[in-house]
Amino acid sequence: MPTKNVSDERISKFKNKGKDPLKLRQKRISECVELRKSQKNESFMKRRNITLSSLPDEEALSPDHVFGEKVHLFHFKRNRAYSLSIEEIIQHVNSGCMDDKTRGCQAARKLLSRERHPPLKEIVDAGLLCRFVEFLAMDDEPTLQFEAAWALTNIASGTSWHTQQVVEHGAVPAFIALLSSPLPHISEQAVWALGNIAGDGPVYRDALINCHVIPALLARITPETPVGYLRNLTWTLSNLCRNKNPFPPLSAIQQVLPSLVQLLHLGDKDVLSDACWAVSYLTDGSNDRIDVVVKTGIVPRLVALMGHDELAVVTPALRSMGNIVSGSDVQTQIAIDGGILGALPGLMRHAKASVQKEAAWALSNIAAGPSEQIQQLITGGLLLPLVDLLKNGDFKTQREAVWAITNFTSGGTIEQVVQLVHGGALEAILDLLQVKDAKIILVILDAIGNIFLAAEKLGETEKLCLLVEGLGGLDRIEMLQNHENETVYQAAHNLIEKFFSADDVEVVTMDATEDEFIFRTADVKKMFDF
Repeated sequence: MPTKNVSDERISKFKNKGKDPLKLRQKRISECVELRKSQKNESFMKRRNITLSSLPDEEALSPDHVFGEKVHLFHFKRNRAYSLSIEEIIQHVNSGCMDDKTRGCQAARKLLSRERHPPLKEIVDAGLLCRFVEFLAMDDEPTLQFEAAWALTNIASGTSWHTQQVVEHGAVPAFIALLSSPLPHISEQAVWALGNIAGDGPVYRDALINCHVIPALLARITPETPVGYLRNLTWTLSNLCRNKNPFPPLSAIQQVLPSLVQLLHLGDKDVLSDACWAVSYLTDGSNDRIDVVVKTGIVPRLVALMGHDELAVVTPALRSMGNIVSGSDVQTQIAIDGGILGALPGLMRHAKASVQKEAAWALSNIAAGPSEQIQQLITGGLLLPLVDLLKNGDFKTQREAVWAITNFTSGGTIEQVVQLVHGGALEAILDLLQVKDAKIILVILDAIGNIFLAAEKLGETEKLCLLVEGLGGLDRIEMLQNHENETVYQAAHNLIEKFFSADDVEVVTMDATEDEFIFRTADVKKMFDF
């Protein structure tokens, strides 16, 4: 069996009978850290305003015209601002003429809106940030105010150093003040800028929270708020929920949650996606933090969103539910009562391998629960799609499915383990012993050991040995005694030493049908005959 270090690692990964109850409440599958910490391709932490290249520079547009595109255009007719050099921009911004200030600020904003290689550092080094922040307070010059807000938003979308420059020049209180602007496009630009600052990490996230940004943002959520504005608001709120070193303060979470629940009931896919991501961040922590979310009653809605047509909604909804079932048995049961078991089979057969993987991960968390919850998995028809993933999923998905099997065999009753074997899981994991991942091989050997322990209790060890040998498993386990990983070698050797004896070799013939293996021996009719 695995060495003590490997066993200790397993203890911290999932629940099992006879283990420390406190450790049973730890996160169950640390191998899935990539699922929880992945750089979010689905929803960026920071975003720059990019000018639509298809529109002529001299075309005058109202910002309201492009609310739905999250791109704001506010052009002067026949202006030449875009062609200004940085030296000319400096002269214009520092001019005593308001038109020159505006023209220079707009030229800077346009340079910063370039898709490739925007001159963020050059603008910072030019000493323009203090002027841009100053312009944010000019309520009587809304065009200048808006251009300055846009420029600062783009600078804050850069590296942590760029964001730091924006913050240290005093932009945070100015942007929070702009949230109450009577001009929607200016207010929304402030939302966007604050979202970029919050997305930089927990330090600035908490700095914004301490500046009471959450009530100011929530005040902008009304039935009349345009959907484009709501998208930016939801994205900014999600950035205020993300990062966990440290986690956001519980007081802030309690402020945000009621509005997130409301947003999760809207129809816009972008709003739903970012709201689900926010919930996924809030549930990616201790059981106490999961409990705060679960008590809102949002679980059934998250389950419903797992069946949404848009992948951008399905992924964070599934992640949120996967986090919830990684919590306590009570929280897992709430998810089961909310319908998660009915949603998982379809996701385990989803066309996207990434969704299959996350669904298998969620299932592995449920399988790490007590036998009563494992029985609900069986009753809910989850074994067949699980075995199918073991056989046909991509490797990342198979890895999560293997963990589900190991958790299942650790906490399930003897009868439940028998059902698992009859369902084809043993054959599937024996086939996977040929993978190159030593860690997964150890997990599989652990599951096989658990199955043998069940067979021992039934007095069926010899029959299980014959079944494993007939499925080609003994040859694979013996081959692992030549594995370069010492722990793999030892685990395989221990299995053979304990359960397979050279003195008991028996010739077994086998007929393979499409669905099952039939052994023709005098004493073996089927596995675990009881």
